[in-house]
Amino acid sequence: MRRPITALLGAAVLLFSLSANVPLRARQAPAPEQRSLQLEGLRERVVITRDERGIPYIKANSDEDLYFAQGYATATDRLWQMDLLRRTARGELSEIFGKTTLEEDKRRRTLGFARVAEAEAAAASPQSRALLDAYARGVNAYITSLDAKSLPPEFQILQYRPRPWTPADSLIVVKLFYESLSTTWRLDIMREALAGLPPAKLATLLPEVSPLDVLVVGTDRKAPVPTNASASRSESWNSPKTVKAMNALAEEEAIANRSLARVGLYAESLAASNNWVVSGKHTASGKPLLANDPHLAPSAPPIWYLVHLSAPGVRVAGVTAPGLPGVIIGHNEQIAWGFTNVGPDVQDLYVEKFDTENPGRYLTPTGWLDADIRREEIKVRKTLTDPATEVAAIDVTVTRHGPIIFEQNGRRYALRWTALAPKLNNPDISYSLNRARNWTEFTAALRGFTAPMQSIVYADVAGHIGYYAAGKVPLRKSGDGSVPYDGSTDNGEWVDYIPFEKLPHLFDPPSGIIVTANQRIIGTDYPYFLTRSWAQPYRARRIVELLQQKKKITADDFRGVLGDVYSIAGASFARESVKILRQDQSLKSDEKLQQTLAAFEAWDGRLNVDSAVAPLVSQMRLAFRSKILNEALGEGIRSFAWSNFDTTLDWILTTQSADWLPQDFKSYSAILYSSYQDARQALTKSLGADESKWLWGEMVKARFSHPLAVAPLVGLQFTVPPLPQNGTGGLAGATVNVGAAVSMRLIADPGDWDRTQHGITLGQSGLPSSPHWSDQLADWQAVTPRVFPFSEAAVAKAARQTLVIEPPRQ
Repeated sequence: MRRPITALLGAAVLLFSLSANVPLRARQAPAPEQRSLQLEGLRERVVITRDERGIPYIKANSDEDLYFAQGYATATDRLWQMDLLRRTARGELSEIFGKTTLEEDKRRRTLGFARVAEAEAAAASPQSRALLDAYARGVNAYITSLDAKSLPPEFQILQYRPRPWTPADSLIVVKLFYESLSTTWRLDIMREALAGLPPAKLATLLPEVSPLDVLVVGTDRKAPVPTNASASRSESWNSPKTVKAMNALAEEEAIANRSLARVGLYAESLAASNNWVVSGKHTASGKPLLANDPHLAPSAPPIWYLVHLSAPGVRVAGVTAPGLPGVIIGHNEQIAWGFTNVGPDVQDLYVEKFDTENPGRYLTPTGWLDADIRREEIKVRKTLTDPATEVAAIDVTVTRHGPIIFEQNGRRYALRWTALAPKLNNPDISYSLNRARNWTEFTAALRGFTAPMQSIVYADVAGHIGYYAAGKVPLRKSGDGSVPYDGSTDNGEWVDYIPFEKLPHLFDPPSGIIVTANQRIIGTDYPYFLTRSWAQPYRARRIVELLQQKKKITADDFRGVLGDVYSIAGASFARESVKILRQDQSLKSDEKLQQTLAAFEAWDGRLNVDSAVAPLVSQMRLAFRSKILNEALGEGIRSFAWSNFDTTLDWILTTQSADWLPQDFKSYSAILYSSYQDARQALTKSLGADESKWLWGEMVKARFSHPLAVAPLVGLQFTVPPLPQNGTGGLAGATVNVGAAVSMRLIADPGDWDRTQHGITLGQSGLPSSPHWSDQLADWQAVTPRVFPFSEAAVAKAARQTLVIEPPRQ
């Protein structure tokens, strides 16, 4: 095939283009209202109706035909994204992108996702295998229909054709969700490095509880109180070796985050959603309402795909990810459900002792054992103007605990992780969850939930609400896995998993309200260990406050909560800063500061795009945080974020703890004034000297990235202009609306499913030429998800296009 000149021009810069930017308004191209196709692999006739947003409503007479059609429809809209997802998980990006993604590929080959997914597919139940096969046949029916000119533009630009989809490809996409939502092993190494700090100081740096916590299950035996342990630096732990290890860890984390962000699956600090449900006693309709907005990195196209599926025994609507059969989050005729990440510690590290004389052997309790040395050959594109490849080979060392995932200072760490256990993972969950009709069937379905542990809220048409934290969490022989084990012993062996009945759950709580936002969900009286690292409680606390303000809640109220941008942490920081700085008489002559403090006092605490206060507050708080941590840890350590510390930071400022005041400052007024000056310098550097441009929407923009968007000429079609962003996920303390990271919004209404609202960020289609490339963006920005029709009558009324697919005539 002759290469288009535009592809050659674009390829020259793709080596450095794989991480950011954002699409021109889609060109309107009306599609025929009705058409038909004959496709090999179908048993009976299937009808795919699409509405004004291009959402497919698929009606079939059997499960296999239903999932065949879902695979076909999804590939029609998102084929290149599907290929990108599986290549990312399989460690095959360098075959199309070249050396720029080689380190990412090495990482995924080391984890061995492909081998695990293949093993899971081989061991799947006959029913699961049949449905995975059907979905794959549907995808491949679409691939087969494409020629060189009709392939999605990314394939044409990069000059390759997708290979057939397989059942294992669907299973391997789930591994990226695992990686995004359950990666805690770096924190284990960090805790190991910080172990030399005084215990009281370490407990305050890495707190597990907060006064703002919103518990879902259980109670705290005593109120959490931060410690006044000295923050002065402990040189004994901050050795060159420790600095080197921590910095190497930060670099490894950066590679992983960049890779996940490219496919829309990066979840900052494991914080990845809000969800809540209220019972009918709190709603205007007398029926429950349920909301969910997962937080993941913005991408073009989005990570979610809306779909409506109907066959005998099932009628379900919601979102899935491209490549995954069924519906992940949504509702059927009887129940609705929504997910947020729990983030349990399901990854343990083991320091393996290798034989210096025979490096292939490592020590176990029964003596030396040969490690499995696996050769991985990675195809690497030589140049981006030519698809020819060369091979980069790596050797992966696998011990009885898992692959060696990290090496530093002569220590080799093996990783044990639930995601890498083929026998543990069950592909049946979406099938059974989509068909559950009540709490009993819902919880029965969740027994097979083996994906990253989720806080799942529930509502049904009978008026019940509930909650279950479902997933596999290991029980260890000793310890809790929060620091690496000595791999030569059996102390850290996994002996079982928390029994399903003992996982956190509740049904029809007296309060009538359940809220989760990645915060600590369990009280200290919970008898099992989940994790030592929870997300900040700000979002959960704010949601509860807003819900409690209303006596009879409506869907409009839910939209208001979803769009809320009040920053608890930012407002508190501004308030305390004013109190402390106004008391310092030496600062009275700084007119600019006094004007700023007056603005702080008048600020409503909201991170709106036009706020001139929010940028200063956020940058000032970041500078203050940095000064406190640099004193405690030393400036040689590269930034390594952990979210638990932020509420402790609030406590430090509120109490003006003498023990946490850095040695270079005589008072909290001095450190705050220095932070204020740093904030002004940062804003001048990033936004310019004109202070009228220092607005939140100028500082923080939503960017929907496509890997090819920065390529000259050809990249323009993939580019979405940056949007001023309301809210934040972290700069000034997370708000309910985290801005660009809101990947979809759902308000489910069991009182009338046709009033359910559901929307994603950009649009259903991954094709820039489609009218559905970015037609949902305005609704996303305004926090006005559209109604998602559900009943047969509503679907028929919403229909704009109909595709009938049938088996070939004999």
